[in-house]
Amino acid sequence: MRPLAVVTGASAGLGAVFARQLTARGYDLVLTARRADRLNALATELGRNGAACQAVAADLSEDSGIEAVADVIQTRRPDLLVNNAGFGTKGRFHEADFAGQHTMHRVHVMATLRLTHAALGPMVERGSGGIINVSSVAGFARSPGNVSYCATKSWMNAFTEALVLEMRALQSPVRIQALCPGFTYTEFHDVMQVSRDRVPRTLWLDADFVVGESLRALDRGQWLVIPDWRYRWFVALITRLPARLRLAMQSRSPHSRA
Repeated sequence: MRPLAVVTGASAGLGAVFARQLTARGYDLVLTARRADRLNALATELGRNGAACQAVAADLSEDSGIEAVADVIQTRRPDLLVNNAGFGTKGRFHEADFAGQHTMHRVHVMATLRLTHAALGPMVERGSGGIINVSSVAGFARSPGNVSYCATKSWMNAFTEALVLEMRALQSPVRIQALCPGFTYTEFHDVMQVSRDRVPRTLWLDADFVVGESLRALDRGQWLVIPDWRYRWFVALITRLPARLRLAMQSRSPHSRA
């Protein structure tokens, strides 16, 4: 029997890349995102490569969407869950539209919380499985104009680390991972209408590389994955600076995000 993976935010970007690479690894898939047309096109493409794909159109900023995907997870009991759905916004927190900020917290935090809870119990029970939470190096830093993005990704990192500790305490083989890429070539910044020219080309990562690093690290049981040595160096530095120096450094950050 082929293993099953659920990928959220699968209609584009890293989610679509995860879907393609998991198909190459022999997985069947449940693909979920808001855009049904893109999901169906991707499911058709992957079906030609031998994967059985179920497309579930759902908005993870809404309770109904979260519960629809949770129901699928509880019914189908996947071997792997990739919590990839997410987006960014622009602007200072007090000036930004509150609805967008609230939606971000629901997608990054509440959907990840609910879907992980739906998937993890059966994985622990059978003694196998994995969960990848697609976070960001922004989860280790703060920057003006990125308040909610950095905060929600920081929560995702802390949530993942705590789950890793629980699995170790149980001596469970279930693998939990926080994937923390830096700037990556996807639609993410295009949707935000943020120019890539503000970031040096050498800092941009290829989406296939990022996903490949994640899956290879999951095979090894590595819980924290930061693709590219430059971003690993950045995280090592920013997390060791005294608060005064860290705040001074972050106050000069550009209003863009990884």
